[in-house]
Amino acid sequence: MDEDETTSAEEGIFYDYTIPTDLGPDEVDSALSGANGSDGIPSEIPVQLTGDGAPSAVFSVVDHLSSSLGIDVLSLLGTLLTILAILVLTWLAARVVDRALTAPIPKVGGKAKGGMDMETEMTFRTITRRLLVAAIYIVGSILVIYQIPVLSRVAVTLLAGAGVAGLAIGFAAKDSLSNIISGIFLAVFHPFRVGDYVDFEGEYCQVEDLTLRHTTIKTWDGRRIFVPNSIMGNMPIVNWSIVDPIISWRVDFGIGYTADIDRAREIIIDAAKRHPLVLKDRDITVMVTDLGDFAVNLRLSMELPKRDVAFTTGCEIREAVKRRFDAEGIEIPYPYRNLVLSNPEALQGGWGAPPEGGPRGDQAS
Repeated sequence: MDEDETTSAEEGIFYDYTIPTDLGPDEVDSALSGANGSDGIPSEIPVQLTGDGAPSAVFSVVDHLSSSLGIDVLSLLGTLLTILAILVLTWLAARVVDRALTAPIPKVGGKAKGGMDMETEMTFRTITRRLLVAAIYIVGSILVIYQIPVLSRVAVTLLAGAGVAGLAIGFAAKDSLSNIISGIFLAVFHPFRVGDYVDFEGEYCQVEDLTLRHTTIKTWDGRRIFVPNSIMGNMPIVNWSIVDPIISWRVDFGIGYTADIDRAREIIIDAAKRHPLVLKDRDITVMVTDLGDFAVNLRLSMELPKRDVAFTTGCEIREAVKRRFDAEGIEIPYPYRNLVLSNPEALQGGWGAPPEGGPRGDQAS
């Protein structure tokens, strides 16, 4: 068969197809439409399968906002959700660390788990807790900054000039940095610990808290003093609780010169031994410390278990000794003066009499 004949045969086959004339309103062959309907196949497809419903409307709104505002709304929503997640995780991590280091650790034989006493362990945990919480918040803040492109570029620019900025910040915040470093040193070397009783500037106080910036101390009359850590680290402080809490306490008494010193000493020692807080296995002594203007001064020396009970114990013993002195007839003198008259005859004529040979009051010119 020739090539021309093959081509005309194929064209005959192609053009034998005729366009149907019986079309419905939707340009669908009525025969096919009737066949489909008889077979139970729907003529329309639901919009849920075509994607022309609510999801398409949402994407249309997003596309409209993106085109009108000039920003990627989906990217912005993703960034906001990431920042929110970072903030929540940072807060949860800080709370977990804070509660973990606040919870008490079981102690055996008066010592903490690591072999430290309770005050030292509490001090370490307090300063460590605050350092870790501050570090967690700093890391969270850095992660949030890097999620925002504008702030991220600013942060990179600041880091590029960190040398000059660090020098300026160091001069501006030298007091705050000094307090932070001093707080760390106080926690490491612990010249005093949380709960210790100390003398600070003549005040008897208890260390109540130690932060990165200041130390909180409570005075004996309930006042709270907030002292910067740099001052606490440079001042001499008497610590009554460290190493050995047992202290030696003194109470002074005065008796008359005519009183029996030995009997007064026995009464004072007996009153001290009767007090429940005085350590009976330690020395209790009474010595003459001074021969004053109007009294013989005696000093009671005794030892007590800790400093915070010393003042009250001294007051109670002083009251008990006073009652015993009154019962025994031992005088507790008060200040008085002896007048010595060198010319007692001058008083015989009365206080208003002039001296002998002198003018009388009515003759004076």
